[in-house]
Amino acid sequence: MQQEKLNQVPRYRAQHKFAQISAQKVRVFADLIRGKYADEAMTLLQCYPNRGARMLEKVLKSAMHNAEDLRAASIEDLRIVDVRVDGGPMARRWKAGSRGMSTVIKRRSSHISVVLE
Repeated sequence: MQQEKLNQVPRYRAQHKFAQISAQKVRVFADLIRGKYADEAMTLLQCYPNRGARMLEKVLKSAMHNAEDLRAASIEDLRIVDVRVDGGPMARRWKAGSRGMSTVIKRRSSHISVVLE
């Protein structure tokens, strides 16, 4: 039991819960950076002008700073182990539709989490 704890590589994580963006818009960039080194993924995300890339970049930067605070080694060897973009709660609004009917507007949110190792 004690040997298993010593052999484990530490993991550093960061989360952004209730992000006001659809999970579908962020998953494109999550698939892009999954498995890459953290500094390489950061430069990739900075090349895209999309709002989903900005949100994922902030979470990745937070995970890198968490790793920097918790250990003295360099950040260059950190690899992205897990990137998750899960759907959060939806706020439902009503809008007047045609022929006296109502239409549902869904304001989607998401939970973004990044794990570095």
